[in-house]
Amino acid sequence: MADVNKKVHQQRRPGARAQRGDATRRNTPDSPVIYGLHAVAFALRNPDRTITSLALTENAEHKLRDALSERNLTIERVRPKDLDHRLGADTVHQGAMAHVDLLPEPQLEDLVARTEQSGPIVVLDQVTDPHNVGAVVRCAAVFGAAGLVITRRHSPPLWGALAKVASGALELVPIALVQNLARALDTLAELGVMRIGLDSEGAGSIEHCDWSRPSAVILGAEGRGLRPSTRAACDTLAQIGTRGPITSLNVSNAAVVTLYEAARLRRSGD
Repeated sequence: MADVNKKVHQQRRPGARAQRGDATRRNTPDSPVIYGLHAVAFALRNPDRTITSLALTENAEHKLRDALSERNLTIERVRPKDLDHRLGADTVHQGAMAHVDLLPEPQLEDLVARTEQSGPIVVLDQVTDPHNVGAVVRCAAVFGAAGLVITRRHSPPLWGALAKVASGALELVPIALVQNLARALDTLAELGVMRIGLDSEGAGSIEHCDWSRPSAVILGAEGRGLRPSTRAACDTLAQIGTRGPITSLNVSNAAVVTLYEAARLRRSGD
């Protein structure tokens, strides 16, 4: 089976400002940028999100009027081509762009506490494609995942394309950034979390996992899959059962299937 979960995608996560001593980031903007109507609307409604500047077209300002009423912000009126110039001609900004501060970072303990009322924690093993990570964040919000764990390096920035694809979910799903993933997985185990690695060669199946207990599902990068150190840190390896001639899914699709199945099994066990 060609890597339903072993094949999952990636890119890089710089930061506008170095966090917790991380001096490895390069080519970062003066401050993180969020664009797109849904992403900006959710940012406006998030009291934990500091918005340092806001540029809107007349049409976007009209569409965001309800969200704007919750803030006292000075709006820079722009034309679509102004944002094309700032963000790139191929960027789908929908006439809305905000410079923001990064959100406060949760600790692993915070995510574990959320598993009592939410679904599993989603752990991404160096998944770097911002579109894939954004889609995972969105499905985490849809299916009520407790949050995400990603590495500080070898992960995309938590703004820009990722925020656009997440379509507002970035404001809803807590994301913990860690220096060493294997060490973070050890910490999750110490906190009573079952670590389930998604792998096409897994002996078990996601349908047979016990999602009623605090759990973390770990997904690897496309092509490489879970790294050896990550596989070794998992309590079990499980696969998504497939029946068609194509047996591989990218990381965001694998996350959708797994989080849906976990939510379904949790409901059936209530």
